Amino acid sequence: MKKLGLMLAVMFAFIGLVQPSTAQAYNFGDFTSETLVGKAWGALESGDIEAVLAYTNKTLELYEAKAKEMQGEMSDYASGSKEEVFSKWALNDVGTALFIQGEAYRRAKMNDEAKVAFQRVIDEFSFAQCWDTNGWFWKPADASKEKIELIDSGANVDFGDYTSAYITSQAWRSLLDADVESTIIYTNKVVDLYGEEAKKMQESLTEYPWQSKDDIFSYWALNDVGTSLFIQGEMYRKDGQLEAAKEAYKRVIEEFFYAQCWDPKGWFWKPAEAAQEKLDEMAAM
Repeated sequence: MKKLGLMLAVMFAFIGLVQPSTAQAYNFGDFTSETLVGKAWGALESGDIEAVLAYTNKTLELYEAKAKEMQGEMSDYASGSKEEVFSKWALNDVGTALFIQGEAYRRAKMNDEAKVAFQRVIDEFSFAQCWDTNGWFWKPADASKEKIELIDSGANVDFGDYTSAYITSQAWRSLLDADVESTIIYTNKVVDLYGEEAKKMQESLTEYPWQSKDDIFSYWALNDVGTSLFIQGEMYRKDGQLEAAKEAYKRVIEEFFYAQCWDPKGWFWKPAEAAQEKLDEMAAM
């Protein structure tokens, strides 16, 4: 009897050792792909990779088959009205979920895992599109290709949510850190993504917006593109690449003259005027 008790004690102790730790419980909301992807974005921004994996894997578990069905029916990106693009909801959300998963791995320095997730977007869900709250769709497959290239190049850049405000703020930080490569990557990305919208805003104006802070901020693309080109000029100038600096400053003046940049001290300043001052200083050297 004593021997049996000892055996039971050892057995229960062994079970306790191998029993997995209690898994974190996650709230999947209404389990729709839209809700799950929204939660995945939130987890990515908070740096919670386990939550990102929970939400993105749940999206794949529930909607991957439907997404593949939609992908298989297509030969190009859905176009036309916003509703027509949204009609490919499973494809869009699964492709976006995998992109988020890849980005979470990348930020955690798990580059092999990141590349696998990004490659799946490219190979399996190439026609997915993701709605940007600024008013357009972007393509997770294109963004995934770019992420793989960045990983392979070893460049230490982070485009975050791909908004012009975020990338411009990253460009400012890189300028302060005297990181030439990252500054140029960030500023070029703002121009690549938002240059066309900025030009439309520029062409709609005949003077600087001034009515209110909100009115000035409504020209966000113009403001951020003009500011990014000024930052680019500053980086080139500090690095001794004077011709490249002049080119960047001239683009601010010639193409994005009405851009304004918010100073956290409480006012707006004008990149075109600052760029002209820099050009005048360089000419006097």
